[in-house]
Amino acid sequence: MSTTKSVDGRSAETSALITVGRGARRARRPRRSSTRFVLAPLVFIAVAVVLFALFFLWPGALGLWYSFTDYSGVGTPEFIGAENYIDLAQDPVFYTVLGRTLLYTLLSVPLHYVAALGIAMLLTSTFAKGKSVARIIFFLPWLISPIVAGVIWKWLFGENFGLVNYLIEMLGGNGLQWETNPNLALVLILIVSTWGGTAFNMLLFIAAIRNIPQSYLEAAQLDGANGWQRFYRIVLPLLRPTSFMVILLTTIGAMKEFAMVQALNGGGPGTSNMFIVQYIYRTGFERADVGYASAASMVLMVILIIIAIIQLRFDKRNDLA
Repeated sequence: MSTTKSVDGRSAETSALITVGRGARRARRPRRSSTRFVLAPLVFIAVAVVLFALFFLWPGALGLWYSFTDYSGVGTPEFIGAENYIDLAQDPVFYTVLGRTLLYTLLSVPLHYVAALGIAMLLTSTFAKGKSVARIIFFLPWLISPIVAGVIWKWLFGENFGLVNYLIEMLGGNGLQWETNPNLALVLILIVSTWGGTAFNMLLFIAAIRNIPQSYLEAAQLDGANGWQRFYRIVLPLLRPTSFMVILLTTIGAMKEFAMVQALNGGGPGTSNMFIVQYIYRTGFERADVGYASAASMVLMVILIIIAIIQLRFDKRNDLA
């Protein structure tokens, strides 16, 4: 009898141990899945880091090295120290194209900002009709390649074959010098860049305006505030983060403008409307002076970093105020 009980007890203990063992095995399985969940983000981060290093850090380091060399793009670079930077500091053409680029940026950023914000306010208003169709129409220019946009607008504003001058002459006027007049050429560049670059900023403003609580606007309206007061006192301050992002991105984009201008008028007439990226392109590829072009690229990068730091400091100071 006791033997039977002991056997039963041992079998019970054995089955309990087996059950516990199975439970322990089952309890260990989530550790494997949790390990997978930990490794998955690391894999994605590693891929992003590799791509960033491959397409940004490595070209940047290579350009920095080339800026200290005499290199034509073929053969072995010859180290010459800071000679490229010294020549760049004494190059009057570089200062001319840099000044023209800064002037274009100062004119382009407000135009982009006002156009994008105005269209966004119009498309988010309650009285506007056909907003979905209008949103698509305003967004289409952003989908067009800058090269294609430049060719289209060149066909419209060409001095000898342009549609605009043809219509002006049909009305009895004289065709405008869109290509040979430096100021008119710059105006045309501003028009085309605003037309093509407003759409993305418009979407940013539309998303930000829709996130503004309607209770704020309704309360202001009950207090007697008109539409301009509601916009200036409520909407515009709440759009400050988006406004900062739009201004920063537009500034960087304007300083790096190349494809559209190259297709539109090639920076002409002559070099009067040549921007700094075109100067780098011509120096590196047409004159085959890769080292000198790399030095100009490094200077442009430093200028963009300084502009970004100034804007970040200004935005942070406004937040503290």
